[in-house]
Amino acid sequence: MQKTFFFIVVLSVLFSCKQKGQDSPKLVEGDWLGQLQVSDTEVLPFNFTLSYLNDTPVIKMYNADEVITVDEIETKGDSILIQMPVFEGYIAGIFSADVITGDFIKESLNRIVPFSARPGDLPRFSTNQDASVDVSGVWETYFDYDTDAPYAAKGIFEQEGNKVMGTFRTKTGDYRYLEGVVEGDSLKLSTFDGAHAFLFTAKVSDSTLEGAFYSGNHSVEKFRANRNADFELPDANTLTYLNEGYDSFEFSFPNADGQMVGLKDGEYKDKVVLVQIMGTWCPNCLDETKFYVDYLKKNPNEDLKIVALAFEYAKTEEKAFEGIKRLKERIDVPYPILLAQYGTSNKIKANEKLPALNHVLSYPTTIYINKAGKVKKIHTGFNGPATGEKHESFKREFHKTVQELLTG
Repeated sequence: MQKTFFFIVVLSVLFSCKQKGQDSPKLVEGDWLGQLQVSDTEVLPFNFTLSYLNDTPVIKMYNADEVITVDEIETKGDSILIQMPVFEGYIAGIFSADVITGDFIKESLNRIVPFSARPGDLPRFSTNQDASVDVSGVWETYFDYDTDAPYAAKGIFEQEGNKVMGTFRTKTGDYRYLEGVVEGDSLKLSTFDGAHAFLFTAKVSDSTLEGAFYSGNHSVEKFRANRNADFELPDANTLTYLNEGYDSFEFSFPNADGQMVGLKDGEYKDKVVLVQIMGTWCPNCLDETKFYVDYLKKNPNEDLKIVALAFEYAKTEEKAFEGIKRLKERIDVPYPILLAQYGTSNKIKANEKLPALNHVLSYPTTIYINKAGKVKKIHTGFNGPATGEKHESFKREFHKTVQELLTG
């Protein structure tokens, strides 16, 4: 309750600053550098440009090859509210023409990260010396290696001079478009996509990485990595499966109109159905949803249906459906998104809603069901565009699988 009260106070203070007749200052157009304070000693930088459309500021945020447009920005006096696209997070603060200060806030998770930004053609990470090592290549990586629950990842990087781009793949997805530098023997990578704020720092030798992974200011994990060009993660099609005694998959969850929807409904009879387990808060889920939307537009087929089951950490049903509506409207999702759970995205509780599955290991997960209603394949996670060839390989495999189900 205290944190909820804090959010209300923050917003009321920010948007009560304007006095009658007082105009908002005009933010400088052009390049800016934003920073999130993820620890007492570390900041997560990201670049963006600011322009105006009909006197309303518009921001484009950059992470390597990714461009994210932020067009829901409100100003009142010297207060500013920057609503992230699709996701619930927002930046609330105060500003003058050449500075913004405030916080990046995710209310449902009670998370607040200090934020600041200033204009200028400034590098994401400044460097004072050349790189003494090259991290290009494949890295066998283990996060949380000093805990009871270590997990593997595959680092894939390209370096040119000081600059580095790439990502870490895990068995459940990827860590987005990472961009950064090597300075001497130090590696720094960051991304901010409006939902996740990731910073990686490491010391590098020719064959090892050792460092820390900051997720906002709420989590720090140690990681180690070794060069291994042959390293591969487990097959994403083998991680989730039906429990013994089940040969089909069933559910019944409400849509925004309160109607219960399930696979036994006439709409799905004798159809190929893809069931997407996801959350509107999840960037990998957003990547997958964009892929599905694009696929359906380019490959319309009455015999192919997709239905999504949303597991939301929004604290109320109303807020959860608001997030679903926002996602559907922002990227024009043509298929239903049902509310499977709200108040938590806990995977153990999610699995209680879907007892046919051995576990819910990842958001997203997609269940492929043939026209006879039998589960033919379950794909865990999603390798987004940041994974390069792995993403292209997924697209080829997806197209092949869907065509086989449609003609089978």
